[in-house]
Amino acid sequence: MEIPKDDLYYQRKIIIDILFIMKHTKNITFILFNENEVLQDSMLFRLIQISENSKKLSEEYRSAHNNIPWQQLAGLRNRIVHEYGRVDLKIIYNTLKIDIPETYKKISS
Repeated sequence: MEIPKDDLYYQRKIIIDILFIMKHTKNITFILFNENEVLQDSMLFRLIQISENSKKLSEEYRSAHNNIPWQQLAGLRNRIVHEYGRVDLKIIYNTLKIDIPETYKKISS
């Protein structure tokens, strides 16, 4: 039996990725993040997943949750994928530590 891929499905996937990010960056400083390529790859992958799944949400869902920066979330994937070797890790780190927890509060309420 296939699980329906509706807004609730994609919201859950986004929340799972956000929780993963928050768990694995909780006590990580920028210096540790900058030195850990495996963590960088993992976090970039999760950000790409969040971006991809946010684009699959209906317009009605996004409008009802207009306090979430949907365009920035969607655009994040393109920046990571197309600039992978030149991604500014300071921006990614700040996204992980500041923007992702804020997005969690908004999407899980």
